[in-house]
Amino acid sequence: MKYVVVSGGVISGIGKGVLASSTGMLLKTLGLKVTSIKIDPYMNIDAGTMSPLEHGECFVLDDGGETDLDLGNKERYLGIPNVLGIHKQDTLITTGKIYSHVFSEKRRGDYLGSTVQFVPHLTTHFRDWIQRVSKIPVDDTGLEPDVCIIELGGTVGDIESAPFVEALRQFQFEVGRENFALIHVSLVPVIHGEQKTKPTQAAIKDLRSLGLIPDMIACRCSEELNRSTIDKIAMFCHVGPEQVVNVHDVNSTYHVPLLLLKQHMIDYLHSRLKLGEVPLTLEDKERGSQLLTNWENMTKNLDDSDDVVKIALVGKYTNLNDSYLSVTKSLEHASMKCRRQLEILWVEASNLEPETQEVDKNKFHDSWNKLSSADGNFGAWWIWHERY
Repeated sequence: MKYVVVSGGVISGIGKGVLASSTGMLLKTLGLKVTSIKIDPYMNIDAGTMSPLEHGECFVLDDGGETDLDLGNKERYLGIPNVLGIHKQDTLITTGKIYSHVFSEKRRGDYLGSTVQFVPHLTTHFRDWIQRVSKIPVDDTGLEPDVCIIELGGTVGDIESAPFVEALRQFQFEVGRENFALIHVSLVPVIHGEQKTKPTQAAIKDLRSLGLIPDMIACRCSEELNRSTIDKIAMFCHVGPEQVVNVHDVNSTYHVPLLLLKQHMIDYLHSRLKLGEVPLTLEDKERGSQLLTNWENMTKNLDDSDDVVKIALVGKYTNLNDSYLSVTKSLEHASMKCRRQLEILWVEASNLEPETQEVDKNKFHDSWNKLSSADGNFGAWWIWHERY
C-alpha cells in the first residue's frame, strides 16, 4: 500500500481537498486503485451537528455517515462508489472520533491499567485506523486499493492538528519511505505585483520542525508562478524545482488535475513511490487511459462553451457558498454537459419576505430582480408561486 499525505500551511481553506482529489484522480489514470481518508482536527465526532456557516455543507453518505464536504470532492474526482455496503463514514477521522474510541478501549480495560496518553495510545490508534480503512476495497473486484490519499485538514502548526502530525511522523517510518509521500499546499501571495515566498518558507520550516519533510510543495497563487519564484522556493525549502508545483487560479477546479499533469507531478510520484512495481493488468491501464480522455473531454466542453446560463439559488446560508456545494457542483456538471458557462445568482431567502421581518428595500428588489432575470431558479419556486 502506498500513502500520499496532503497537508496545508499559512491559511485554512487553501485547496487541500481539491489538490488531494486531483492527485488521486491522476493516480487512477495510471490504472491504480485509489482510496482516500480525510482527517479533521475538530472535536466533533462528525459534521452532522455543525452549522453550514462553520464548515460548509455536511456531505451525507449512503451508509448514513455525516461527513466533511471534502469527501464529496473525492467521490466526484475519484468516482468511488458509495454503495458497496462498507462503512464509508470511517474514511472521515476527527479528533472527537479518535478520543471516543480510545476512551471506550480504556473503559474496557484494553490498556491493562496503564496511563492513557497521546503517545503511544492515541497515535497508535490513529495509525491502526488508517491501516484498516485504507485496505477496504473501493470497487467490485474486492481487491485492496493500491494507493491511499490522506488529507490532513486544518493548518500545520495549529495546536488542534498536533496529535495527527505526530502520528503521521511515526507512520512514515512504519510503512517505509518508498510507501509514503507528503505534498504540502502553501500560499504564495501577490503584493503590489510581487510574488512573495516568505510565507511558504516559514510554513515548510514549521513542517520540518515537526518531523515531516515534504516531497512536493504545491503553491497556491492567484497567478502563474514566475520561474524565479519557483527556483527561490526550491532553494530555501530544500527541494528540487521539479518538486515545486504551481497551482494557480484556473477557470474551474476540474482543470486542476490537468494543470498538475502538465507539470509532471504524476511522473515524480511514480518515481518517488516506485509505482512501476505495482502489478497492473492491461484492463487496468486501459481503464485509466479512458478516465483521462473522459476528463479532458469534460474540461474541453467547459472551455469551448460561450453561452451563459444564469441560475438563481435561494438559500438560508448564502453568506458561505460552500453551504450548498453539492447543489453548485451538480449545476456545474449539468452546465458542462450542456456546453454552457454557469453563473449562479445567490439570493438570501430572508430578503424575499419583507412582511415577516424588516428587510432593506434595495435588497428586496435586487433579490426579486435576480429571480426574474435568471434562466432557472433553484429552491425558489415555492416562493415564486406563492407570491404570483
